[in-house]
Amino acid sequence: MATVIPPPSKRQRREELERTQNQKDVAPLLADELGSFKARFIDSDGNQMTDVIEINFADASEKNVSVLLNTLLERDREDFTPYRFRIHVPGKDIIVDQYPTDLLGLLQKHGVLNPFETTITLSAEPQAVFRVQAVSRMAHRIPGHGQPILSCEFSPASAKLFATGSGDNTARIWDTETGTPKYTLKGHTGWVLGVSWSPDAEKLATCSMDKTVRIWDPETGKAVGAPFTGHAKWVLALAWEPYHLRREDGPRLASASKDGTVRIWMVNTGRTEHSLSGHKSSVTCVKWGGEGMIYTGSHDKTVRVWDAVKGTLVHTMTSHGHWINSLALSSDFQIKTGYFAHNEEVPATEEGKRAKAKGRFEAAAKINGKVAERLVSASDDFTMFLWDPTNNGNKHVARLLGHQNRVNDVKFSPSGEFIASVGWDNSTKIWNARDGKFLKSLRGHVAPVYQCSWSADSRLLVTGSKDCTLKVWNVRTGALAKDLPGHDDEVYAVSWSPDGKAVGSGGKDKAVRLWKN
Repeated sequence: MATVIPPPSKRQRREELERTQNQKDVAPLLADELGSFKARFIDSDGNQMTDVIEINFADASEKNVSVLLNTLLERDREDFTPYRFRIHVPGKDIIVDQYPTDLLGLLQKHGVLNPFETTITLSAEPQAVFRVQAVSRMAHRIPGHGQPILSCEFSPASAKLFATGSGDNTARIWDTETGTPKYTLKGHTGWVLGVSWSPDAEKLATCSMDKTVRIWDPETGKAVGAPFTGHAKWVLALAWEPYHLRREDGPRLASASKDGTVRIWMVNTGRTEHSLSGHKSSVTCVKWGGEGMIYTGSHDKTVRVWDAVKGTLVHTMTSHGHWINSLALSSDFQIKTGYFAHNEEVPATEEGKRAKAKGRFEAAAKINGKVAERLVSASDDFTMFLWDPTNNGNKHVARLLGHQNRVNDVKFSPSGEFIASVGWDNSTKIWNARDGKFLKSLRGHVAPVYQCSWSADSRLLVTGSKDCTLKVWNVRTGALAKDLPGHDDEVYAVSWSPDGKAVGSGGKDKAVRLWKN
């Protein structure tokens, strides 16, 4: 009698099915077929960093090339620096700013007929020279304000000083190391709606519902000169002139008001240099760009661009269908921090300070080798628009769709790579800052999200919400890094210090919270 082979078991049938469905890894086979190229790495000054090396096209992803460069520089894996690469197209005066997914296809598209025997120059730009750790605990709870905290901001020079504005008609400066109040800034007769440090950290400006702007000395807590008067209604927002544009007669400051105007003040004298009139309703936000333009957003649904020197209107952007709530510039972080850079010495001379501030701005604003400062606007119409006013005039680069309710706040990452937006749909969304494409949603809040703030290395984002919590997100993965309960009521304002060491927050419960890792 012949032996009958038993039928396969369920496990054997399942394994056989998996073998037929799994796609085999063909990358090793393709690597040789795609060929290779010679790569020459240069730094931002044009100096060659390593010997020319041959790389397979199949392995030439930006991440792999970054790892290769770190290895050639003989760094330990723990000390690897992430790089972004700009590609110099051989034989042409073309620099591709954004690394492609298909490098071979890009070269062929630009007419490089035989890339396999070509040396391609790659400009390596280090992205995060330090890594910010996610804040994980409440270091201090500091009472002091008698009404809700409406705005907050860290000093650009040090995480030690933190300023807040409140509905109790005062602003305060806090010592974050000791967790104690340093100065109470009294003088306003209405809610303090905004606080803003000058880029050199030597002055603090506040704006209020009492229609005035005041300047304070953070070293003494005393007012500098008389209040700036001239606005007919509440002053809603402030923007300092970038440090590298500062003239010999001192710094200038822009203020946006509910009266529909923006005023440019000579800070040393309190004189109004220009009154920018044209908006038909409240001007809710103002930004001062690094190329001498002032950007304003209004309840009249328009974004306007002004020449800060002449005080004249340059562009009017009319794509939004409702109020403008927030504006952000791709160079915001560098403009706010001026000549202060992490673990770098402050230049000793005025010329050195200006040069460093200008260099940091240009590095942040460059696209394809030329300065192209980007602007993003967020609105009650559930949308955002990405603009390039310098090169594209009043036509938008992209329309950012995805929010299901009003958008409260929008911020560029310090690296200029991402845009973060938060809104009344309880969500935080991340977008590509170059083309406006949607990347991911960060979900975890169970109520509207009011504000967000980036860590200095652009890896982490903190958000504050009506649900009484802060949340820290890993932007690359979209995962929640830390959940920070601790507030007793809604969180209106949040700020991450420029050195990455602390997060400050405030809200309806009137007490400042300081968070550290």
